[in-house]
Amino acid sequence: MKILGEGKSNGGISILHAAGLSRGCSVGIDLPCEVTLVDEAVSLPHDQNGLLDAVIESWNEAGLPCPSNTGWKVESQVPVGQGLKSSAAVACAAIRALDEASWTSLSDYDIVEIAVSAQRKAGCTITGSMDDAWAAISSGWKLVDPTQSARDSILLHGDMEKGLEILIALRGSRQAKVTPSEFKDQRKLFERALASVSSGSMLGAMSANGMAVAAAIGDDEALRICNSAIARGAISAGISGSGPAIAVVCYEGSDEVLEILQESCVEVIRTAFIPPEQADEEVSRWG
Repeated sequence: MKILGEGKSNGGISILHAAGLSRGCSVGIDLPCEVTLVDEAVSLPHDQNGLLDAVIESWNEAGLPCPSNTGWKVESQVPVGQGLKSSAAVACAAIRALDEASWTSLSDYDIVEIAVSAQRKAGCTITGSMDDAWAAISSGWKLVDPTQSARDSILLHGDMEKGLEILIALRGSRQAKVTPSEFKDQRKLFERALASVSSGSMLGAMSANGMAVAAAIGDDEALRICNSAIARGAISAGISGSGPAIAVVCYEGSDEVLEILQESCVEVIRTAFIPPEQADEEVSRWG
């Protein structure tokens, strides 16, 4: 089996769910994902939505050259179906692997555009997940308009505060049904989160967004856990994506917060935000 190309990405957490106001904001976290393109078929029992087939389809629709007789290997630390951007991570890493194999030298804009197309084809997103895709391949937060092209999508961007730890509280498989209309009903709460984003208060936005998502999907237990974490010293806490995972941001070494989460959740993952990039030509164009 020959390796044709490799691509890397990472998971992320939500700052503003795009289903509420048609504006989305996510930020990358240190949960790596690596996808390898090989020259023969490989069984992928976890790709139930056919996301990687959708990547190939979207790649071909973009008019890009594609190797024949391909297969995929996926190694990801991003929990699946938890709201931690696992689909965006896999799609972006796969596109980077195709890019390496085909010598196409795609920009980040191109990668995000194809990743969004693939996720929509696979039916694993209700919003297009453009903010998720940006979080999967770049540092910092980006407020995006998912109705625009990737190149025109970024409305605001910035870096997260340094010296923070993220505790990801996993609570088992997703039970709540995600209905877009329920998110629209929580418009006022999402507007509060958007106002915090606009003023640069990203951690406040995360908590407000988490409250809005919990209300939209009827997850009272998530609100209890978030309130308990903040009472123990967390700076921010809220559901990520459409859940059920809860992202809690605190200062490094906040053992009391960790303990309260371990009492209520199946597993807690300790991680951090993706650090700011060095001088990046692509990023400099946004400023």
